[in-house]
Amino acid sequence: MSVDKAFTKENLDDCLRRLAKEFRRLNGKSIPAELILIGGAAVLANYGFRDMTYDIDAIIQASSAMKDAINHVGDELGLPNGWLNSDFVKTKSYSPKIIQVSKYYKTYSNVLQIRTVSGEYLVAMKLMSGRKYKNDISDIVGILWEENKKGTPISYEKIEEAVFELYGNWEQMPNDAKAMIEEILQNDNLERLYKKYRETEINTKESLIAFEKDYPKVLTQDNLDDIIVALKRKKELKMQEDTEK
Repeated sequence: MSVDKAFTKENLDDCLRRLAKEFRRLNGKSIPAELILIGGAAVLANYGFRDMTYDIDAIIQASSAMKDAINHVGDELGLPNGWLNSDFVKTKSYSPKIIQVSKYYKTYSNVLQIRTVSGEYLVAMKLMSGRKYKNDISDIVGILWEENKKGTPISYEKIEEAVFELYGNWEQMPNDAKAMIEEILQNDNLERLYKKYRETEINTKESLIAFEKDYPKVLTQDNLDDIIVALKRKKELKMQEDTEK
């Protein structure tokens, strides 16, 4: 696997299998470890609508040998530093309750247990993050879409319970989170809505990359939303001008 190759459901399992073997070699078989996959990795593990992710976010509960095992597997497969990381715990989407609500996924080499997060909790976490330039909103729609297809729809009540369990109440969430999930749940064509949001996310990311190239060191987390709005408006005006020509 080259450094520019993304993780898919298939090679995700292969990487975790290799990681378990390396951890067992370094740490022995008597002390187990646990990874709780969140974010894109959890979506890949549980659903089929998303093709890939570029790193594996996880809550890592293991001895210090896990860090060496991660680095060794990364070197072996040509993966970038941080291919598996716990940076998520520093973000606003993290809650210690995630560990309690996680569910069993697989065990590798009888020493590494993998857990993930179920749909309503993933939706709550994605609502908390709410990044318009990544997969957050399309992931929410994709999860709801797949659960509907499976005959196990996720209701507003279940999502609200997850929000309250992880974060306390809606007041702790972004201002538009509650209205957004209510609007999404009312949509009767989630497949079409998923494609729409995904296209918007891709376009937004491309616009931000171009903006950073033209105006280096201007973009920050504090002004990100304002810049996204301004770039969208600029694009709309250009399209309108092109139409009127």
